[in-house]
Amino acid sequence: MKKDILVPFDGSKNAVEALHLAVSLAKALQEKIIVLNVQSSFHTAHTKMFFKEATIREYQEQLFQETIVSAKKILDDSSVEYEIKLRIGDAKDQICQEAGIDDTIPAGSCSPNGVRMIIMGSRGMNPMLGGVLGSVSYGVVNVAQCPVTIVPYSCPE
Repeated sequence: MKKDILVPFDGSKNAVEALHLAVSLAKALQEKIIVLNVQSSFHTAHTKMFFKEATIREYQEQLFQETIVSAKKILDDSSVEYEIKLRIGDAKDQICQEAGIDDTIPAGSCSPNGVRMIIMGSRGMNPMLGGVLGSVSYGVVNVAQCPVTIVPYSCPE
């Protein structure tokens, strides 16, 4: 049976809004929240030439720790059960793997495994302009086998 709410979190305003919504739903459904931060692998020819693997890993961990500060505060203040995870690689792929998306199940079908739902911001920290959805949220929506809620940042009035 599907359970838990997955919240991809990159520290953006949209991700913070998504986390607030997830907290409300987690309380109502008595579910655990899984906050997932995905860091780039930094595996290029140039980084391998100039940096040791341990140095890259330390940097990824540092970025992770800096990014989740606001998420941890929101979750600690909420009294919901949560888990914070770090994955390395392509954001869309890592979110889908964490969600339990099964590539062997035909498109449009539901998987009996994985998370109950994904709640994510409409756009992340990527500076590319255009479109309502970012490339990661668009990609997740197209392959997810569970409900995906896309949350935009709402400007304070």
